Amino acid sequence: MAVTISDVAQAAGVSKGAVSYALNGQPGVSPDTRERILSVAKDLGWKPSLRAKGLSSAKAYALGLVVARDPSLLGTDPFFPAFIAGIETALAEHDYTLVLSVATAPGAEERCYRKLVENGRVDGVILTDVRHDDSRIPLLLELKVPAVTVNRPDAGSPFPAVSVDESAGIIAAVEHLVALGHRRIAHVGGGQEYIHGRNRREAWEKALGAAGLPADLFAAADFTAAGGVAATAGLLRQADRPTAIVYANDLMATAGQSYAQSLGLSVPGDLSITGYDNAEFTQYLNPPLTTLATDPMLWGRVAAQVLLNQLTGAGRGEDTVLPAPRLVVRASTGPAPTDPGPARH
Repeated sequence: MAVTISDVAQAAGVSKGAVSYALNGQPGVSPDTRERILSVAKDLGWKPSLRAKGLSSAKAYALGLVVARDPSLLGTDPFFPAFIAGIETALAEHDYTLVLSVATAPGAEERCYRKLVENGRVDGVILTDVRHDDSRIPLLLELKVPAVTVNRPDAGSPFPAVSVDESAGIIAAVEHLVALGHRRIAHVGGGQEYIHGRNRREAWEKALGAAGLPADLFAAADFTAAGGVAATAGLLRQADRPTAIVYANDLMATAGQSYAQSLGLSVPGDLSITGYDNAEFTQYLNPPLTTLATDPMLWGRVAAQVLLNQLTGAGRGEDTVLPAPRLVVRASTGPAPTDPGPARH
């Protein structure tokens, strides 16, 4: 059974009030008594109760994460489990917990934030999937809750951001394909309401522009496998179809590669494909996927630590930029075909 302050009081021969003063570093006991109580507590293996500590300090000792995506994506897209694991790694070192909410119904996201904050369930929140002109920034300011954003919002935000230079990775992927002789390079991007979806598209456009190539083969999707298939199908129906496709994540790239192969296309003989994230399974595909290596676990850990620094007063919460994605070349990319062939239906 857990050791209580009553056990410590009895063993030290003092009142529970004296134990509380000593353990919480408050005045009310002499230095000798405080030292004796702390020694007894250590010998008994006493550990603070977060519930009791929270009640006494009006803190929840928890951080909130609200995800407004299809719940199935949490299990199918490797980014989210790794990102959440990174958060948990940081929180475990500080005896904090993570409160995760999935909000997909209209208005559910705002209700989740209000409920978490107004009911005192969290001390701060991690804001992911930052959007263009994100309405959650003024909401969190209204709720007066500390926060950290995963990517810097394009509208004004007083919260520290933890970002990755996504542009560098996409540019590296396009330059790799251009060097292989590709001139019809498409992009299957995520939702353009997201900052990261928009950043990746703009980087693709910039890289093609630098190579003197048109950026006219874009298809928006939703980061899911089904979305990747639908976007790939649309691109391959083009009369002047692409010979290479740069995808905004590995899940869409994997689904797109499988779909192209089901049409009889050779990867990379007829179509080169690149992904984004370097999920572990991508090295075992046939062919293995050329992709951009990121570290979502590091992203989650740093985001949580930046927020904890605000809550504990250990730092002001400055912006942090993580290392840019690294291009990992595998067998899904190869020289451009001399004859791309007709559109595929």
